[in-house]
Amino acid sequence: MLFPTTIAGSLPKPEWLAEPNRLWAPWKPPAENLATAKRDATLLAVKLQEDAGVDIVTEGEQARQHFVHGFLENIEGIDFAHKVEMGIRGDRYKAMVPQVVAPLHLRGRVHAFEAQAARAHSTHKLKFTLPGPMTIIDTIADRHYGDRIKMAFAFADLLNQEALALEADGVDVIQFDEPAFNVYMGEVNTWGIEALERAAKGLTCATAVHICYGYGIKANTDWKATLGSEWRQYEDFFPTIAKSSIQQVAIECRNSRVPLDLLKLLPGKVVQAGVIDVASDTVETAEDVAETIAAVMKVVPKDKIVATTNCGMAPMRRDIAEAKLRALGAGAKLARERFG
Repeated sequence: MLFPTTIAGSLPKPEWLAEPNRLWAPWKPPAENLATAKRDATLLAVKLQEDAGVDIVTEGEQARQHFVHGFLENIEGIDFAHKVEMGIRGDRYKAMVPQVVAPLHLRGRVHAFEAQAARAHSTHKLKFTLPGPMTIIDTIADRHYGDRIKMAFAFADLLNQEALALEADGVDVIQFDEPAFNVYMGEVNTWGIEALERAAKGLTCATAVHICYGYGIKANTDWKATLGSEWRQYEDFFPTIAKSSIQQVAIECRNSRVPLDLLKLLPGKVVQAGVIDVASDTVETAEDVAETIAAVMKVVPKDKIVATTNCGMAPMRRDIAEAKLRALGAGAKLARERFG
């Protein structure tokens, strides 16, 4: 099928699970009811995607407060009790983050609960997202390793353990989210891609990396306003990704200042093209989505295009996110009729 659809990963959480329109929102249900609430939200997220015409569904990251910290919570050697304030993404914004205080080890499975729930309740292909090594070390304080690269590869090994287990759970696509790639471009080439490949080592399911300019939150939109009329950061490291074993690259295309010509630097890769703008509450039409797909087709073979959202939808209003999901499904259907 041409132009299969998916989402970057996250969807807004129901109001009964966490405060809406907020990142790192605390859980609302009491501890004894939290697991059930997370499961219910996960199944709802899957159902919403299926009904909207999304072909490769995710669990919506409903069981995680944050896409990075949700992975860190089951790792030995991390102190969540004594968080410190740290600059994130090159000091673009500040966050309270946990600290690495000892050698890192998985206590057990991290995401089995939500992955298995999603797999048991959908016959669609299932994608699961994990934070990439570079983005993790940019979102946690180090009081043990004293070396960014050494710590990144330690996390890559843990990511690999969980990724292999997710594949065994029946996950069809494992995507590593690396928004830090367009902040530390030089490091992407020297060790970032190598760490990413370490995280994906041994996987036989499809592998992807999601690179973006961030959620539609003020700190990110203010930063993007300083980047000029063209965003060419990807030009520095797309050739390195092209040589890597990672099979798919997810990138924003709708209302983006990333020149689509840069996608020519990814020959042979499947491009998850963002056709839904998550930094705007304006809901796209099916025609909007089809037109963005048509623009991507000028530089990427149509059988290598997956239609997706520019980034995660976690901070969005639920009604808007759900309308955008429907636009994604309808627009891809229109594009198949038009270009198939």
